[in-house]
Amino acid sequence: MSAGGGVMAEQNVRAAPGSPAPDEPPRKARYTPAAIEEKWRDRWERDRLAATPDDSSDPNFYFVTMFPYPSGDLHVGHWYAMTPSDTAARFVRMRGHNVLFPMGFDAFGLNAENAAIRTGVHPSDNTERNMANMRRQFRLMGAMIDWRREVVTCHPDYYRWNQWLFLKLYEKGLAYRAKAPVNWCPKDQTALANEQVINGLCERCDTPVTKKDLVQWFFRITEYADELLTFEGIDWPERVRVMQTNWIGRSEGAEFSFGVDGAADRIPFFTTRPDTIFGATFMVLAPEHPLVDKITTSARRAEVDAYVAATRQATEIERTSAERSKTGVDTGAFAVNTFTGERIPIWIADYVLATYGTGAIMAVPAHDDRDFAFARTYGLAIREVISADGTEHTDLALAYTGPGVMVRSGRFSGMTSEEGKRAVAEDAKERGIGGPSVTYRLRDWLISRQRYWGTPIPIVHCSSCGIVPVPEDQLPVELPYDVEFTPDGGSPLARKRSFIETTCPSCSGPAEREADTMDTFVDSSWYIYRYPDPRIDTAFMNEAVAKKWLPVTRYTGGIEHAILHLLYARFVCKALADLGHLWFREPFTHLRNQGTIVFKGSKMSKSRGNVQAPDEYVARYGADTLRLFMGFMGPWTAGADWDASGIEGVHRFLHRVWDIATAPPSGGVRDAELDGYVHRTIAKVTLDLEKYHFNTAISALMELSRELLHASGPSRGDGVRTLLLLLAPLAPYITEELWERRGGTTSIHRERWPEADLATAARREITLVVQVDGKVRDRLTAPAGLDDAAAEAAARKSERARAALAGRPVTHTIVVRDRLVNLVTK
Repeated sequence: MSAGGGVMAEQNVRAAPGSPAPDEPPRKARYTPAAIEEKWRDRWERDRLAATPDDSSDPNFYFVTMFPYPSGDLHVGHWYAMTPSDTAARFVRMRGHNVLFPMGFDAFGLNAENAAIRTGVHPSDNTERNMANMRRQFRLMGAMIDWRREVVTCHPDYYRWNQWLFLKLYEKGLAYRAKAPVNWCPKDQTALANEQVINGLCERCDTPVTKKDLVQWFFRITEYADELLTFEGIDWPERVRVMQTNWIGRSEGAEFSFGVDGAADRIPFFTTRPDTIFGATFMVLAPEHPLVDKITTSARRAEVDAYVAATRQATEIERTSAERSKTGVDTGAFAVNTFTGERIPIWIADYVLATYGTGAIMAVPAHDDRDFAFARTYGLAIREVISADGTEHTDLALAYTGPGVMVRSGRFSGMTSEEGKRAVAEDAKERGIGGPSVTYRLRDWLISRQRYWGTPIPIVHCSSCGIVPVPEDQLPVELPYDVEFTPDGGSPLARKRSFIETTCPSCSGPAEREADTMDTFVDSSWYIYRYPDPRIDTAFMNEAVAKKWLPVTRYTGGIEHAILHLLYARFVCKALADLGHLWFREPFTHLRNQGTIVFKGSKMSKSRGNVQAPDEYVARYGADTLRLFMGFMGPWTAGADWDASGIEGVHRFLHRVWDIATAPPSGGVRDAELDGYVHRTIAKVTLDLEKYHFNTAISALMELSRELLHASGPSRGDGVRTLLLLLAPLAPYITEELWERRGGTTSIHRERWPEADLATAARREITLVVQVDGKVRDRLTAPAGLDDAAAEAAARKSERARAALAGRPVTHTIVVRDRLVNLVTK
């Protein structure tokens, strides 16, 4: 990008070549944020300052921050996510990159539909109005957004490609339909993916989630489970890697099957401890297991049915809680332990989940704490088969869950646990009843939603042809506008007969459209591919343009999306790569997450009613003050409690910058100490912004402004110029205005970032603290870099130190280079 026309570099501060030197301002003026910020908003738009070319002499850098849901207003929590990201993008651009920083709206979702039920305002109308207001707020923010690249997921020209993605995954066998127990939100009347259930509650409305059997559409994300466990070649926070790894939950072990006594059915199950199989004294099925109804005896039917019904009202978190007593019911049926030949009872218990593994476990109470407690409660057999020392024990007081030596295990007795795991699994494989296996906690991605405001699933159901995909040339399947929103739940699309009734694309006979819409996380799983050219109508992505930008160089957003959006986006990227549509397998090269803004004890959120409106602060203090305050509150990646009391101090800082930069020039000679301080500040702020340490960068700039306040001469002029450049990404309005007032003829935001001169930054003199027996006795001005002997000699010459010594001999000396000498007499 061009760097000409700005202020020329002065001594020891590098700027773009050919920039004319500024004159100091001829007169004093007051800092009036409202007038200044409106002026520069208009000027930047007129000059298309944020319009990023696809081709530039500078290397391309694709910087994306997660796009918002258009809830109506950008609150302070949005500013906390957006303005530091904008600062980081501006910083990268000033360092010589051609930065694309786009924005859009994740515009589908339950909130707009629920609002329509309450207010009667159509989700489309409400969403468009909200987006218009949020664009205005982004404009107030001063963000360097290239609005030409905007994507809006609720527009047909976008969700057409959601439908295309669905069809491509369906063709590849990665999208399928199945009946399954799903998480159900009674309030929103829709199914939820596992990742959308937080502590047993709906992530949107905090309603307790129940289970419901529905025929649903899934994406086969489990096909990529192993690859999703690797993070090779990407710079992601360790916390996110751990969260995704734990969510995928890879477990190595073995799968076996026990036959049902007196029936042809077999019950498959997975265990990580095949070495304990001789200690399996009962089996436990999830209450939802398909065999429960079939194998339950008539004598146990009423109790089993009642227990199954009660379990469906509990959340998975409640069912698996370590604090909750384990309950269960005997089905009256028996399984046969293939290794011991014993008949063992089959129970059902709510702590076994149908969605994990096979929904069945072998219970080994001697070597599992949960099984031990259950067996003790219901009087079931407990048999030790692993001994820590190889000695057999009876009447166990506790379960032994560690490794040891196999006992009471037939021909496997005497093997260590690790030997036994392998041997038992291989024996099962040879006998055709199991073998080594791997299982995952990760479940396939449930994408069906029984709501209106989402992407229609492009499927037709025909009585003759079955499930028929909508042909690509008939996309998009558009949402009808005139639908009825009622508070009794269910999908408005299912009641819209003119939408549902259609013609089969295969046989031209009567058929019905799929009434479900897609999970909105489908929308956000690939939007980054659309930004480079959102207007292309022949493909989901303009490949020629996208190859100049993708994959995303830097991505920022909330940690709460670690196992939702980020995991889904990685899956879609890998699937599209396998389909031949992408040339890389990870969407985001570099990821950083901001922390959470907490207010009144919880995350700031419109749904919680605890948001703070940024417009009020902008009207009173200006956008630059609020931007700086967002960065100054504390470490950005850690989050902060919202407390607006500190904003006044930040505002005073900007007034000080204004006064310094608009003060008349003063004569004098160069100040080597000030020059060094300026270059040390350049080095610190550069490093801080590289690490997203916005708070310490701002603190350093505050200190620099104090140093400049009473300075004079050419070193002051250089220092003010550097202060403005370093402050520009953080406070774009005031720095742009002051840059112009000081003679800049083009935008400060097109200037190059200053570079620290290490020789200039090196301290020439230091303050050497002199102690005697740990007590400060003097402070000396000394040359920087003194060796220990020279520092000690200087300290011994101090008259104050000699007086404190009072003739006592110094037994040893402690020297901290360039900081302290402690003369010790004791």
